[in-house]
Amino acid sequence: MLNIFDTHAHYAEYNFDEDRDELLASLPQKGVKKIMLASSCISDCVLNMQIAEKYDYIYTSVGVHPEYANEVEDDFIKKLYNFIPYQKIKAIGEIGLDYHYEGYDKQKQIYIFENQLELAKINNFPVIIHSRNATEDTLKILKKYRSSGVVHCFSGSAETAKEILSLGMYISFTGVITFKNAVKAIKALESIPIDKILLETDCPFMAPVPWRGKRCDSSMIISIAEKVAEIKKITVDEVLDTTYKSACELFKI
Repeated sequence: MLNIFDTHAHYAEYNFDEDRDELLASLPQKGVKKIMLASSCISDCVLNMQIAEKYDYIYTSVGVHPEYANEVEDDFIKKLYNFIPYQKIKAIGEIGLDYHYEGYDKQKQIYIFENQLELAKINNFPVIIHSRNATEDTLKILKKYRSSGVVHCFSGSAETAKEILSLGMYISFTGVITFKNAVKAIKALESIPIDKILLETDCPFMAPVPWRGKRCDSSMIISIAEKVAEIKKITVDEVLDTTYKSACELFKI
């Protein structure tokens, strides 16, 4: 059996509404041993907890994504804190900064990000970091808090990867590395030790080649692992075994 650990998935998304249970019941037979669900808002946390409680091999994080910064209520940290006792919760995420869309509130995003990093630190949880068009601020804040965790969906430079690794964090890659235009991400991948790499789908988004453009699911990590194996000149089994072990260590599973 394959050692697939999908470290970042969104099975609460509406894209899975028609066949979610059927799909999740089938994934272990396709070599998927563990999945970490990533939350984007409080309602997402609730849905992800329900999914994780239903399947032994699925775990979840809780957190508020920066795109929801303008929608969070004042007591959002208290609401997140109330989830902490649940056994299936293994991380705070996905959290971070996103300056991609017009109209973002930079200071509000930073406030929410830092509060969640503090929550993670107090409760000894790793963090799952989202960063888009905000590398400088993200790194500055991560250096301040020194959290354990992973920067997910990495497509940055080898130089940025080096700074993340210096903080003791992991770096996770999606199906983007199988795309023809993923030159920068491939350069970064080449520079990162295999034991600091994690694999993820970010499903239902960013399906790897040969499924590009279709709904993604955790079984498709095999194509991501094949690309990593090609770049690192090791076997696919070595990639899956090493990334599985690293993810289990990070999330204390």
